[in-house]
Amino acid sequence: MTQVAILDYGLGNLRSVKKGVEKAGASVFITSDVEEMATADGVVLPGVGAFSEGMEKLNEMKKALMNYVESSPVLGICLGMQMLLDVGEEYGIHEGLGLVPGRVKQFPERPGYKIPHMGWNTLKIVNDDPLFEGIPDNSYVYFVHSYYAETEERYTLTSTDYICEFSSSIRNKNAWGTQFHPEKSGETGLKILENFIGML
Repeated sequence: MTQVAILDYGLGNLRSVKKGVEKAGASVFITSDVEEMATADGVVLPGVGAFSEGMEKLNEMKKALMNYVESSPVLGICLGMQMLLDVGEEYGIHEGLGLVPGRVKQFPERPGYKIPHMGWNTLKIVNDDPLFEGIPDNSYVYFVHSYYAETEERYTLTSTDYICEFSSSIRNKNAWGTQFHPEKSGETGLKILENFIGML
């Protein structure tokens, strides 16, 4: 059975992510041990909270994760996706993992819009990718975030419109990321997790 490691670095809704990935058909373990992580077929990097805190807590696992993604797939979810980028602008300028070129920026204030962007919104397919195999354009997924990814179109798999159009999922080589929570996105989210497992 395909084995997926969920990286525990002290931030993130690990239980619901674990449940979602298990439902999608993988054997799942939660770990903060980089040697154990290295045995998995794929890694999920979850996360809820501030970019700077996420990078700080990832600290000792960072090098191992960078080595792992050279040859095996990693899926970042929410803050986990944002940390894949070069730079985050939350509470100052902070260096990310640099696996996907781009920046994490704060939503600007706009009358009639609440921040955080919370709830269901649609995905516009920008580039075809196995992660979104069988997912129709304008499918609804679930978001909770105050910062968004700004990256080039070639690294953008889907975009979503809220205050501005932003990259709601990204990819560069073996690093995938979704700003939305697939584990909270019903059948669409389950299918995305199944697609990820299918690539391992």
